[in-house]
Amino acid sequence: MERHHPRRWLAAFSLSACLVGPVLAEPAIEVFTTAGEPVINVPSGAAVIELDVPGRLDALLSQQLPADPDVAAALMRERMTTPAWQETADRYADSYLGLARAWQLGVEKVPAVVIDGRHVIYGQPDVAQALNEADRLLSQESRP
Repeated sequence: MERHHPRRWLAAFSLSACLVGPVLAEPAIEVFTTAGEPVINVPSGAAVIELDVPGRLDALLSQQLPADPDVAAALMRERMTTPAWQETADRYADSYLGLARAWQLGVEKVPAVVIDGRHVIYGQPDVAQALNEADRLLSQESRP
């Protein structure tokens, strides 16, 4: 069993650098949402993080498990030996990276559009409109 997959660590560090890098030409845009709060007009390059993915993966995995806990555990051990399991494990890892990022930023509700890890617009499912609102607010702040 591979405990620390180098590709996963590289992806985590690359994601962190992309999301929090201070010297980006374009602002880093992160969109936090759930399946029940879909977003629209997301610009290319924006990271969209659905915070309910781990729960949805749990529900999907447990859907066809028998009620007997011993049989269910044996079935899960069997599933974990298949090639498809690595994809599922990767999806879990990615989803928890997103949860950790939301926690790091202090995201309080969804949808949340975060710009450069410093500015947030809550409650606007249209990401383009949220970015326009952020531009308007930031230009008001910068005026003397």
